[in-house]
Amino acid sequence: MLIAGVGTYALEILEENPEIEVVLVPVGGRSGAAGTALVFKALAPHAQVIGVQAEGAPAAYRSWKEGRPVEVPPRTFAEGLATGSPFELPQRILRALLDDFVLVSEEEMKRAILLYLEHTRNLAEGAGAAALAAAVRYRDRFAGKKVAVVLSGGNLSLAQLKEILTA
Repeated sequence: MLIAGVGTYALEILEENPEIEVVLVPVGGRSGAAGTALVFKALAPHAQVIGVQAEGAPAAYRSWKEGRPVEVPPRTFAEGLATGSPFELPQRILRALLDDFVLVSEEEMKRAILLYLEHTRNLAEGAGAAALAAAVRYRDRFAGKKVAVVLSGGNLSLAQLKEILTA
């Protein structure tokens, strides 16, 4: 039920712009990414769905790449991405439907947080900024394409924000 519920933002993305060619979605517990993949593959099979995870918490990424569950102790400030083991059902969905999976660094997520603040006045947490970090990191790959970036959380602490702003 959670997977279907969080997948509704993918429906909103497609209603707003059905011509999306790539959607970048953060991967933490994997429910949001699984819901996004289900919606996009059902309604916009032309679009690529790409998962994004922190380099310091690559359990889902490695599980997807290796085709088996892999546990990795998470080491990231991005709490929403800090899962150390894959969850079975969402991981199966991602394995079947995800087109690609990429990793981003802590610094890339912090820069993406600043980009959101500067350009949209939205406060994103590390996990929420991961997809934008991937869009920036792989901008040449996505040049000329209609790309949707999922901002999925604004739960950044004041201490984390101060650290990012003064770095």
